[in-house]
Amino acid sequence: MTSGTSRASVPAGGRKRTGPVVPTMRWEQTLLRSGRLTVIGCDEVGRGAIAGPVAVGVAAVTLQVGRMPTGLADSKLLTPARRAALVPQVESWAVTAVGMASAGMVDQAGIVAALGVAGSRALDALVDAGVSLDTAVVVLDGSFDWLSRALRNPVDVLVRVKADRDCASVAAASVVAKVRRDTLMVRAHQTAPHYAWDSNKGYGSAAHYDGIRAVGPHDLHRRTWLHHADAAAASAP
Repeated sequence: MTSGTSRASVPAGGRKRTGPVVPTMRWEQTLLRSGRLTVIGCDEVGRGAIAGPVAVGVAAVTLQVGRMPTGLADSKLLTPARRAALVPQVESWAVTAVGMASAGMVDQAGIVAALGVAGSRALDALVDAGVSLDTAVVVLDGSFDWLSRALRNPVDVLVRVKADRDCASVAAASVVAKVRRDTLMVRAHQTAPHYAWDSNKGYGSAAHYDGIRAVGPHDLHRRTWLHHADAAAASAP
């Protein structure tokens, strides 16, 4: 594994860039021109939630990929409507997949292991779609490689801080994962409206904690997380 640090906010001239960072294909193209046939952007969604699965998105690109979708950005910087509109464009541009690990798995194995399982499932789905991992490299957002140890078939993983912000493939992965997970939580809200999952998507909020106190936890809750989360909510001003 090789670590990297994003420098997209500091141009070559050394002057700090102001304004939002727009993802590009520069990092992916560097890797592809060095001999890789496929670059797979990878990002997680739902890591800090107290309910629902953790989701890992992947987006595979090659030198033959067309122009990246207009307006693509880290999913956290986009409105729900913009994310939803981008999904079909992203899916036409790259080969994408989303893997998930349940709240029960988070409770049983811990969040790091659950992330690995979700990431492994996402990569398996890419293989099923015809993507070869033999000459691929995964660009993983963050500073810690939680993916490699979970893979049955080894693949090179490069960890890159804030890759979801400046690498187009990782931004694409974050968008498809966010939309898939949010859709699941909105559907769950229809049968469990007490927790306001349609608005908080399983993350901690006043309405979410109120629902837990009123009717108790749901099967989608990460029960090992609730005591600490509720205590934090109670101590908040």
